[in-house]
Amino acid sequence: VLTKNYQQTLALIFAVNEINENQQILPNFTLGFNIYDSYYEAKWTYHSAMELLSTQKRFTPNYRCDIQNNLVAIIEGIDIDISLPIATMLSIYKVPQFTYGSTAVRNNQRESLPFFRMVPNEILQYKGIVQLLLHFKWMWVGILAINDDNGDRFVQRILAGFPVNGICFAFIERINIPFLDDYITSVGEMIGIVDKIKKSKTNVLVLYGETRSMIYWRWMFQLFDIKGVVWIMSAQTDLFSFSYQRDWDIQVINGALSFTVKSCKFPGFQHFWQSRKPSNSKGDNFLLAFWEQAFSCKFSNPHTTGGICTGEEKLEDLPGTVSEMFMMGHSYSIYNAGYAMAHVLHGLQKSKSRYGSMAIEQRWKLQDQPWQFHHLLRSFSFNNSAGDKISFDHNGELIVGFDIINWITFSNQSFLKVKVGKMNPRSTSEQEFSINCHAITWHDTFNQTLPLSVCNNNCQMGYSRKSIEGKPFCCYDCNRCPEGKISNRKDMDYCFKCQEDKYANKEQYLCLPKVSTFLSYEDPLGMSLVLSVTVFAVITALVLGIFMKYHNTPIVKANNRDLTYTLLISILLCFLCALLFIGQPTKVTCPLRQMGFGIIFSVAVSCMLAKTITVVLAFMTTKPGSNLRKWMGKRLGSSIVLSCSLIQTGICTLWTVISPPFPDVDMQSMAEYMILECNEGSLIMFYCVLGYMGFLAIVSFTVAFFARNLPDTFNEAKFITFSMLVFCSVWLSFIPAYLSSKGKYIVAVEVFSILASSVGLLGCIFFPKCFIILLRPQLNNKEQLVRRIT
Repeated sequence: VLTKNYQQTLALIFAVNEINENQQILPNFTLGFNIYDSYYEAKWTYHSAMELLSTQKRFTPNYRCDIQNNLVAIIEGIDIDISLPIATMLSIYKVPQFTYGSTAVRNNQRESLPFFRMVPNEILQYKGIVQLLLHFKWMWVGILAINDDNGDRFVQRILAGFPVNGICFAFIERINIPFLDDYITSVGEMIGIVDKIKKSKTNVLVLYGETRSMIYWRWMFQLFDIKGVVWIMSAQTDLFSFSYQRDWDIQVINGALSFTVKSCKFPGFQHFWQSRKPSNSKGDNFLLAFWEQAFSCKFSNPHTTGGICTGEEKLEDLPGTVSEMFMMGHSYSIYNAGYAMAHVLHGLQKSKSRYGSMAIEQRWKLQDQPWQFHHLLRSFSFNNSAGDKISFDHNGELIVGFDIINWITFSNQSFLKVKVGKMNPRSTSEQEFSINCHAITWHDTFNQTLPLSVCNNNCQMGYSRKSIEGKPFCCYDCNRCPEGKISNRKDMDYCFKCQEDKYANKEQYLCLPKVSTFLSYEDPLGMSLVLSVTVFAVITALVLGIFMKYHNTPIVKANNRDLTYTLLISILLCFLCALLFIGQPTKVTCPLRQMGFGIIFSVAVSCMLAKTITVVLAFMTTKPGSNLRKWMGKRLGSSIVLSCSLIQTGICTLWTVISPPFPDVDMQSMAEYMILECNEGSLIMFYCVLGYMGFLAIVSFTVAFFARNLPDTFNEAKFITFSMLVFCSVWLSFIPAYLSSKGKYIVAVEVFSILASSVGLLGCIFFPKCFIILLRPQLNNKEQLVRRIT
C-alpha cells in the first residue's frame, strides 16, 4: 500500500459528501462512487473498466439491467499506461474520463480519447524546468527518468529544449522501478548511477518519476553518500516512504525544487481526515491496510514486529513522508474533478427541468447520452469552495499552472514545502515563469550561496569560448580576445571590435573613448620643436644681418649677392613654415603646410642650383675666347630661381585643384587615440612635390660635385656639394621614417626633416663665410684673392 495515495481516495469521498450535503447542487440527485485498485497491471485495469460497464455485482461485460448506479464519469490514474486502456474502452461510450496524472498523449489521440485533464499540460512543466535552469544559469545537468513511455516522452521533450537554450546534459539514466519493495536487486544499477553522478561533477539533477519511484530514490539516498546536489523533481514525484523507510535520512533532498500541481488547505478536509478511524471504516476497504502500513502494526496478528493496532493511533503524528494532513496536489485535482462533474450535471438537470422532463427520464438520458457532458465541460467554469476558478480549454485541459516548491527538511523526518515560484499559463511569455530567489533555502553544503552547475569554469570577460572536440558544447576552453577586440560578458562565443571612436582596455572587456591627439604647442615634443625653430630662425636672421652689414666685402659679393640674400630668406621661411605643422589641423593650415613647404624649399634648392651654375660659369669665362661671358650676371641666377620655383608652384596649384590637403581624423593607426591630421588628399601630388624638390637637389648636387676642385677662394662648390649631400640624405631618410611613424610622430618626422635639411644648408654654406667675416677678416680682401690666384 502506498500510504500517500490513500489521501486521493479520501479526497473523492470528501468531495462527494460535500456535494450531497449541498442543497444548491443536484438537489434531486445523490452522487455515489466506486473505487477500484488497478495494482499497476493492465489486465486489472481492463477488468475494472468492463466491470464499470456491467450490472453491479454481475460481471457481464457490456450488459446492464438496472437503471440505478449510472456511470457518468471516471476519475482515474496517475499513470498514462493505466489511463490509456480505460480510455480505449470508454471512448466507445463517450464516458468522460478525468485524469489527474501524466496524460502526455499524442496530438492525434486527443480528439478520439475522452480525457479531461485535471493537471496542467506537461509541456508547461518542460518549459518551466528549462526556465528554472536558465534562471540560475545551470548549464550542466544530469537527468534521471523512469524507464517507461512517460520517461521516454519526458527525455525527448526536455532534451529538445536544451540545445536551443545552451543547456547540456552530463548524463541521462533510465531507471527500472522494481515491483513493490524488491529494491535490493537494483543495488548494482544504483551503484552505476551514483558513480556517474560523482564523475560528472554536476550539481543539478532532474528527477522524473511518480510517487512510487521515490521509494527507489530513497534507497539510493540511504545506501550512498550523495551530497551537494540540487534535485529538481517533476510534478508526478512526491516524497514517500514505506514503513521501514520512515526513519531514513531525508536531509539529502534539503533545498530541492519541485514542480507541483496546486494544492489547498481545506480546514474541513483536515478535520475529515483526522476523524477517520478503523472503527467507522464501513465501506472503506483501504483504511485498514493504510492504517497497518502507516503505523507499522497489525489488527489480526499480535506477534508482528510493529505490534497490535489499537485504532486510536493519531494520524497527525505520522511523518510527512507517510501521510500529510492537508490536501495535496493530486487529491486537490480529484476534488475539483468531482465538483466539475457535479456542476455539469446540475446544469444539465436545470436545462431539462425547463421542459418538464421527469427524473427517471433524466437518469436514462444520462446513461444513454454521455456525450452531452463533453460539450458542457469544455464550455463550463465555476469557482470551487477555495475560490479557485475551474475551467477547461478546447482540448479538455484544465487551465491551471504549476507551483514551484522548495523542500526544507529537518532531522526529525519532518519537512516544509515553501512556494517560491510558479508557471502561469494565463500570463504572457515574459511573465509565464516567476521565482523568488530570496525565499529559497539551499542544501547546507552550499552555505546559502547560489549553487553552480557548469561543465567548466565560466570564461571571464576579455575571453571567448572555444569548443572542445568530442565534448558537449557546454564544455569549452577560454581564449584571450585578439588585440583590439573585447568581450563584455561572461561565456561569450566571440569577441567583437569596439566602435570606431573607442578602443579596448588592457583587460579587453571594456570600450574606452579614444583621446584626440595631434602635435600641439603644449606637448613636450611640440614645445621642443618650436624652440628649435625659434633658435634656428634667429640664427638665420643673424646670418642675414651679418651678410647685409658686410655686403660690400668680397666674400659676400662672390657668387651673386642677391642669390645669397634670397637663399637666406628662403632658409628663414623654411624654419618658420615648420610652425604650420604644429597645432591642430585646420582647413587653412593643411593646404599651407605642404604647399608652402614645397615652394619655399624649391626656392632654396633652386638658389643652390643657381649658385652652383654661377660658380661653374665664372671659372669657364676666365678662359681666353670664352663665349659664356654673355650669360654671366644677376639675370641668370634670377631666371633659374624663378623658373624652378614656378614649376613647383604649378604642381602645387594643380594639387589644389585636383585634391588638396584637408583636416581628417585617423581612427585606425593608434588604438587609444583619434589622430587629428592633415590628409594629403592626392598622395600622387604629394610625392610629385617631394620628387621635384629631390630632382632639383640631385641636379644641384651633381653640378656642384663636378665643380668641387675649382680654386677655394672663389669656389662654393665644395660647400654646396656637402650641403646637398646632407639635404638628400635627410629627405631620403624621411620617406621610410614617414611611412613607419604613426600619429603626431608623422608630423614630428616631417618637421625634423625640414629643420635638419635647413640647418644643413645654413651650416654648410654660411658657417665658413661667417667664420671668415667675423674671425678672419684679413682673408676677406681683394689682395688676398689676387695673391692666391697668382
